[in-house]
Amino acid sequence: MARITLNNVRKTYTDVVETIKGVSLDIADGEFLVLVGPSGCGKSTLLRMIAGLESISSGEISIGDRVVNKLEPSERDIAMVFQNYALYPHMTVRQNLAYGLKNRSTPPAVIEERIKKAAATLEIDQYLERKPRQLSGGQRQRVAMGRAIVREPSAFLFDEPLSNLDAKLRVQMRVEIKRLQRALATTSVYVTHDQMEAMTLADRLVVLNGGKIEQVGTPIELYEKPATTFVATFIGSPSMNLLDRATGGFELNGVVDAAIIGIRPEDLRLQDAGSTEAVALRAEVIVGAVELVGAESYVYSRLASGQDIVFRVSGRSRIASGDRMTVVAAMSDIHLFDQQGKRLPGT
Repeated sequence: MARITLNNVRKTYTDVVETIKGVSLDIADGEFLVLVGPSGCGKSTLLRMIAGLESISSGEISIGDRVVNKLEPSERDIAMVFQNYALYPHMTVRQNLAYGLKNRSTPPAVIEERIKKAAATLEIDQYLERKPRQLSGGQRQRVAMGRAIVREPSAFLFDEPLSNLDAKLRVQMRVEIKRLQRALATTSVYVTHDQMEAMTLADRLVVLNGGKIEQVGTPIELYEKPATTFVATFIGSPSMNLLDRATGGFELNGVVDAAIIGIRPEDLRLQDAGSTEAVALRAEVIVGAVELVGAESYVYSRLASGQDIVFRVSGRSRIASGDRMTVVAAMSDIHLFDQQGKRLPGT
């Protein structure tokens, strides 16, 4: 296990395009850190820089007590799990697991013991003599993880390892990855564009935007107190409603200096007919579409001002397109941002 430290790391291509813009991070020993953000934000580039697959233009990366800027990937004591599995098709599962260890002149008895342990942990014992083409996508991903585990590295690096799997299998595999990381207690850095995956797996999340860190924190911290409107809309599904106060179309009580009002779909509720209760936000909406997702539905609607707003109701609700209704929210559920999209201090 090892602590990973990034100090003002930058990556510039052709001396013009800066992809990573001064990222500093301290990843604790045994921590599961997830890098998340939209396509092109720099998360995979940052991971590859830690791995040594991309050079850094300036700054410093340390793994354990070593600065690794000039070390080759094989010298960094890390193991990487890729999106495309990267298995050797002509080798059996056993041979794939053993390959890296043999290249390091690991004694045969040690290789066999590590393969046995990893195969049992990942429940792939029965597939050891099969070749990758005889395995399902989920089984291949387990083998790819097994190949990383047998090396017993200081850190695991995951580059969108579940993106090739179907939705049901992704859910199963992320539970497996979380269980495995907890059992091994190995420092892990995981890249994904899927915010649900990020929320499920992370001890801490790093939200990247345009090569910079937008916010770092636990999943619940980022969900409950997003530092910017970018984080507010990226974390959570459906994303947070952002209402421009200048555009209007809603009533607001007890809020003075906010330019942008944030409210999550699950924190809006329908106002009871005839109710005169005191609320912080009240809005008349026209329903556009209703998305049923099982026990609940998301109602996509619009204010008179033209601003879109989404709210959640029971899946048994009989709301339909064209319905007019009133939604309300309490002050404790409202997020306040300034004109630049930064969270107001003290809120």
